[in-house]
Amino acid sequence: MNLKKFFDFDFSHFRGDFFGGLTAGIVALPLALAFGVSSGLGPSAGLYGAIFLSFFAALFGGTNTQISGPTAPMTAVSMVIIATLVAAFDGDVNQALPAILMIFLLAGLMQIGLGAIGLGKYIKYIPYPVVSGFMTAIGVIILVTQILPSIGYYPKEDMAFVEQFKPRAEEIILQNILLDEMEEGILVLEDFKETIKRAEHISQEEILKESKTLAGAEASGVLGAIRVLPRALQNINWLELLLALSTIIIIYGFKRITTAVPSTLVALLIVSGIAIGLDLDYRPIQEIPAGLPLPHWEIFSGFTLGNITPYIFTALTLALLGAIDSLLTSVVADNMTKTKHKPNKELVGQGIGNSIAALFGGLPGAGATIRTVVNIKAGGKTRLSGMIAGLVLLIILLALGPIASKIPAAVLSGILITVGIGVMDYKGLKAIPYMPRGEVAIMLIVLVLSSVWNLVYAVGIGLVIASLMFMKKIGDLMAERSDVKPLNEEENWADEADFPKNLKEEVYIKHIKGPLFFGSTSDFQQLAQQIPPTASVVIIRMDRMQYIDQSGLYAMEDVLIDLINSGKKVLLVGILSQPRYMLERIDIIPDLIPPEHVFDTFDECLAWIKTNVKDEHSSN
Repeated sequence: MNLKKFFDFDFSHFRGDFFGGLTAGIVALPLALAFGVSSGLGPSAGLYGAIFLSFFAALFGGTNTQISGPTAPMTAVSMVIIATLVAAFDGDVNQALPAILMIFLLAGLMQIGLGAIGLGKYIKYIPYPVVSGFMTAIGVIILVTQILPSIGYYPKEDMAFVEQFKPRAEEIILQNILLDEMEEGILVLEDFKETIKRAEHISQEEILKESKTLAGAEASGVLGAIRVLPRALQNINWLELLLALSTIIIIYGFKRITTAVPSTLVALLIVSGIAIGLDLDYRPIQEIPAGLPLPHWEIFSGFTLGNITPYIFTALTLALLGAIDSLLTSVVADNMTKTKHKPNKELVGQGIGNSIAALFGGLPGAGATIRTVVNIKAGGKTRLSGMIAGLVLLIILLALGPIASKIPAAVLSGILITVGIGVMDYKGLKAIPYMPRGEVAIMLIVLVLSSVWNLVYAVGIGLVIASLMFMKKIGDLMAERSDVKPLNEEENWADEADFPKNLKEEVYIKHIKGPLFFGSTSDFQQLAQQIPPTASVVIIRMDRMQYIDQSGLYAMEDVLIDLINSGKKVLLVGILSQPRYMLERIDIIPDLIPPEHVFDTFDECLAWIKTNVKDEHSSN
């Protein structure tokens, strides 16, 4: 690779790139903070992810005007990963952080690998119903999970709710003591003195901490939020609700006035400014650390394979989701700029950006459609615009970090609610009455399972069902095109017009049209039973059979054995290269069908028929 050419920057559009990057960076700020809070790692994680991903994905990527950063789908999956690992580490985010960031790093490295082996061009084959159901589920997850913080209800702080989990917390702590003793080899059934001694040292703070972890887990996700919603509605913090509603109203209302200025940023500044200026008793977001972000080397020093092995598939899903999200945005950018992106290079750039972001404690992300569109409309034309957007966010972090830490949490919750509403696939939902039932079923299955169970497994199940339905449809189509019919019913091919009429009782011609694969073998296997008893010769025409898989190969072998055992001669005509290779590999040719019964053209076969087949039935 020519590095000089690779890093050759085009400064001829610097003015447009500067204003595009500046505008996109400003638009990205509230979303980065909101996604960080939503994920569970705090606003700094969202901001760090936006800074590093935007800069490095633009530097190494394959879409000139792409602006990358945390997105709703990536945050939703990250949220699940974070919540699961935090629960596994007894509710301690700091202890779980190395494992979390290692998974994010793996996802980034996997994206680099996907781009390096050239899989970027295949992402477009993900079925639309799967993408539609997933995107709508993302909207549902964000919308429902943000109801609680928008009304100022935090389950871990509701002591009456937390108290309900104390018996279970004590049980878990006791189980942990017994497990520790078992590992140490001192657990003896006849003597629990050591167990009692350790149990006496358990403090109320430890029990309370475990109870809060259980309370948080009970209220997590869509089902958890719905479970505690009745209790939350009895404990509404009206100030928090007012701040969230004001944010939502300004976001939607300001768009009616003008779209030149991002309404999300306007809502953030106005509502936060009023809350801070009037010294209201609101709940601020987590403090954003001052200064430059530092790398988390504990990712490697505290790394254990056992912590992340169960999440390899999750990391792959995160990588694939980021790839889909980014390349869809690349297509939007191409349509607006009349250019053509490089999909594999884009995946490598996204992977590098996500890997570096993970190293510095940032959320993973992807190409962001809204931010990319804003960049293009503001004049961005080259990858400098994405790099400038990252630098703008870094400057905001260094200069305004302490001020940003005073932003009300309810404001970011209000922003996320609008994101959840906007990310749903309304086009797909409106088309439900007109879509094929199978596609509707796939979309709804992915939607429901993603919302209430597991995003990763839901997408996998959706892909499997979609693939099976596709294969069945193709198999049905091939079966329709390759009906088993006798010669006098099946439509003749052009070169069969001169076939001797007096031999039609003795010769049966079978046409195979299209590939013979596992989806089309069942009807073909009925061939031997449906051949007229008068036929002594069977011609199988393979001129239009471009492909045969292993299932089709063994199905053909079974049919040929049945035909030969019943005393019929089988002639093969027009075998193409791939099927011939397969037939020779398992010795159908020459063991079952001798070379003299294999013909390149039907004319050659017809000459053999006229010489070797006698008319024994036409007189009847």
